[in-house]
Amino acid sequence: MVTMWWPCLVLALLSGLETSGFPRSPLRLLGKRSLPEGVVDGIEVYSTKISCKVTSRFAHNVVTTRAVNRADKAKEVSFDVELPKTAFITNFTLTIDGVTYPGNIKEKEVAQKQYEKAVSQGKTAGLVKASGRKLEKFTVSVNVAAGSRVTFELTYEELLKRNKGKYEMYLKVQPKQLVRHFEIDAHIFEPQGISMLDAEASFITNDLLGSALTKSFSGKKGHVSFKPSLDQQRSCPTCTDSLLNGDFTIIYDVNRESPGNVQVVNGYFVHFFAPQGLPVVPKNIVFVIDISGSMAGRKIQQTRDALLKILDDMKHDDYLNFILFSTDVTTWKDSLVQATPANLEEARTFVRNIRDQGMTNINDGLLRGIHMLTDAQKQHIVPERSTSIIIMLTDGDANTGESRPEKIQENVRNAIEGKFPLYNLGFGNNLNYNFLETMALENHGLARRIYEDSDANLQLQGFYEEVANPLLTNVEVDYPENAILDLTKNNYPHFYDGSEIIVAGRLVDSNMNNFKADVKGHGALNDLTFTEEVDMKEMDAAVKEQGYIFGNYIERLWAYLTIEQLLEKRKNAHGEEKANLTAQALELSLKYHFVTPLTSMVVTKPEDNEDQTSIADKPGEAPYGTTSMAYLTSHQSLPTPYYYVDGDPHFIIQVPGKNDTICFNIDEKPGTVLRLIEDPVTGITVTGQIIGDKGSSSYSRTGKTYFGKLGITNAWMDFRIEVTTEKIILGTGDELSTFSWLDTDTVTVTQTGLSVTINRKKNMVVSFGDGVNFVIVLHQVWKKHPLHQNFLGFYVVDSHRMSAQTHGLLGQFFRPFDFEVFDIRPGSDPTKPDATMLVKNHRLTVTRGSQKDYRKDASVGMKVICWFVHNNGEGLIDGVHTDYIVPSLF
Repeated sequence: MVTMWWPCLVLALLSGLETSGFPRSPLRLLGKRSLPEGVVDGIEVYSTKISCKVTSRFAHNVVTTRAVNRADKAKEVSFDVELPKTAFITNFTLTIDGVTYPGNIKEKEVAQKQYEKAVSQGKTAGLVKASGRKLEKFTVSVNVAAGSRVTFELTYEELLKRNKGKYEMYLKVQPKQLVRHFEIDAHIFEPQGISMLDAEASFITNDLLGSALTKSFSGKKGHVSFKPSLDQQRSCPTCTDSLLNGDFTIIYDVNRESPGNVQVVNGYFVHFFAPQGLPVVPKNIVFVIDISGSMAGRKIQQTRDALLKILDDMKHDDYLNFILFSTDVTTWKDSLVQATPANLEEARTFVRNIRDQGMTNINDGLLRGIHMLTDAQKQHIVPERSTSIIIMLTDGDANTGESRPEKIQENVRNAIEGKFPLYNLGFGNNLNYNFLETMALENHGLARRIYEDSDANLQLQGFYEEVANPLLTNVEVDYPENAILDLTKNNYPHFYDGSEIIVAGRLVDSNMNNFKADVKGHGALNDLTFTEEVDMKEMDAAVKEQGYIFGNYIERLWAYLTIEQLLEKRKNAHGEEKANLTAQALELSLKYHFVTPLTSMVVTKPEDNEDQTSIADKPGEAPYGTTSMAYLTSHQSLPTPYYYVDGDPHFIIQVPGKNDTICFNIDEKPGTVLRLIEDPVTGITVTGQIIGDKGSSSYSRTGKTYFGKLGITNAWMDFRIEVTTEKIILGTGDELSTFSWLDTDTVTVTQTGLSVTINRKKNMVVSFGDGVNFVIVLHQVWKKHPLHQNFLGFYVVDSHRMSAQTHGLLGQFFRPFDFEVFDIRPGSDPTKPDATMLVKNHRLTVTRGSQKDYRKDASVGMKVICWFVHNNGEGLIDGVHTDYIVPSLF
């Protein structure tokens, strides 16, 4: 297989080559015929052109790569492009020997059905996955016949956001081979005028960069070109491999002669607002810091280092305090104190002595900080013209005190009451990032992931620098009444120095002569109003000046910003409101051909004389930090792990790579329905209803309980299966069929992407294509038994095609996780030792025991040794077990 990766503005493109079925021997290649320089294993990538046009911060990027197969046999060529997570793909075409295969953007559910059909044939691959901190990787591959040429062209768009006084266009360059015509060509047009433009590379000397790079700007136009020759690409004068391997960054800013700038094109407008030279509003800031045991080592040291640097940057008029939470909550001071030299020195001493300990009480830590800020305002401890901010840092999930995410969110929302923003920093991967993000967004803040790396302290400092200098609070952007339609967000709790507020909308009358905008906000000294007036005739003349830039950029910028904000609101919405926001965002995504979380790009390509379908989705931030892939399609190299629930009900998790097993029980009353698996990507959901012994009450938890009903649904196929101890009901929509466990020896039901086999009085096997396989075991007891009754066991035999977003009591363990067991000691039962387990940032007491695996023999079973987690799996499962209770099977 040949793999190619390419670079561009606001994107990183990588390129590497590997092949299957062709020798890696340049001597053998040259022995057959003379090949052009740059051919790797028979494939020559002879051109890569990245055309980037940035107009008023809106970037339109086209990546075009051309290759030819100079081998004497067909080769598979993969095109990999890394683009920013904030970008939307808008188009992709694949051209082979003059025949073009376009990508089509469709509603995700529609695309999913097309994809599922292909999955069942085992011929597809997910196209987009997360890659590192800032990027997503787009991948498509195709077989190219000997002598054939192939062209890949990807288009994506992004609105650049100003950060710390500049717009940064980041790319990662790593071709891994010499390319005859390699070029990055970026044109920037800014009606406000460009004030600075620079470019730098981490992988090349300044002398070499200077000869391969040209950059210039004058007035409203800027240009950057990076065009290294073959010799300039070599890692050494006689080498055939490329030195292009690292980061390439373009930085620019615009003139700020006036606080704002309004631009109108074709009835759509965009308003940029970033005033300069205002005095900084004093801030009251509370740092709420997780010091639980999981922060031990480098994380707690990096946190201390970052806080010490932040203290150096505090201004005299600022007020501050530190709140530390573990099992309990402690504070540096009883109330906020001014950042005087003496107080700052005392704060440094406090920070240097921060030590890790205990568990994670997020709820009490946050509430203490919120009440402290509220009391400081009520008691006039802080200046009247000041603004309050709360920053919370944690590396795990709540596991003591109030630990239910939705309850913590409710408590925080009720305590803040919209008075100040909450910023949540998630340190590392082992946490529920969606919970942190949702809680921050509904309190006018944002969440940021801090990556566990050597620069984590710099990441923490960097975030603080973004919010360190508020210039305005309670900012409102107003326009003439009844003159504007479809306005994007126009009120902001803060404007920070170095950032920019962007508002877009549509004019009711595109023929109006004048356009006026007022921006109001509270400054450090007084209330301010900034007025921006636009003469439409002058604007028309300005638009004509930029003919080489795509003309409908403001309309597309408006659509991009609107979709982005609708999706953000959707995260906190429920019921009808969420449905309306989804419908609006979906309509715009389809109209403007954006690949968003609600749409997918379907790529149909030639493969062995037939068309093969692949799908490109927009991956989100993975809730627990695992790499977010659109679809998991490759078999794992480790033995396939299995997960099951059987008996009273005992949950058993065989952990891949550990050669060990974890188990836990769920103690709930009969009639309770639990969510076992839920995967929003594949659409597969599994639920189970608990039954008790004969005569047991639905109000009682006494006695043994089991699963008596199971529900399996595939939303994309509109297919469901209900399994009881007496019968199986399955089908699509209203077309349901019923089978008895007493039917003839074996019953098999198949359709595209699905197979169900019922083995009389034993078990049933449910398969969704290649990679999702469940077994349901029927346990039959003596009919006249005074207590027990028939029950079911549920086994996940294969889950490798389930997505990384899968959750549920069983599904959450499909993601990789690690644990450590130590301090093994005698327990209350001499035959069952206790131990300490570190898992998911929790320190648990566990007990060695055994359960049974009944897949092969429902009457005897095979013993499985496991570490038993007490208290309904608390500390092992995400949240608490009641979070998984649902109203019904379907």
